[in-house]
Amino acid sequence: MKIWEIILGILQATIPALIVFLTVYFLFKEFLKNQRQMFLFQDRKDARSEVIPLRMQAYERLALFCERIKVQSMLLRLEGDAIAAEDLRLVILITIQQEFEHNVAQQVYVSKELWKVIEMARNNTVALINATYESLPKGASPADLRYALFSNLEKMGEQPMDTALLAIKKEIGTML
Repeated sequence: MKIWEIILGILQATIPALIVFLTVYFLFKEFLKNQRQMFLFQDRKDARSEVIPLRMQAYERLALFCERIKVQSMLLRLEGDAIAAEDLRLVILITIQQEFEHNVAQQVYVSKELWKVIEMARNNTVALINATYESLPKGASPADLRYALFSNLEKMGEQPMDTALLAIKKEIGTML
């Protein structure tokens, strides 16, 4: 019986030690898991605080882009009375393309959906300009093109760029 007493003595000493060890192990494991989650949360929070100003700046630049390539804005900015209607159309299209290229990097900071809306608005503006020009008779003056563009815009109601501006405002609203 001595051997059983020795084994029982060993078990009486090791079982409580094993229970304490397992308790400490699982508590420490849970503690490390929570610490890691807190670190990741803090890291995300720090990254967000750096990204939000960049995203806001991107929204501002895209709103400015939309305002600058509105047909009315471009017609007021671009002088074209001394050139042909075709030349005015090309100047407008080049201006749109340059403005777009200047702001293309902003797509990194906005959603894919918003960027698609902005691209579609730009494409619709270009299509409006081309269709308006094509509807004019040969040898039309820049004043004829301006008048036809203003007339077509009036018939449209909401411009493509207005739709893009609304989408920008909506996305900013969801971000804040």
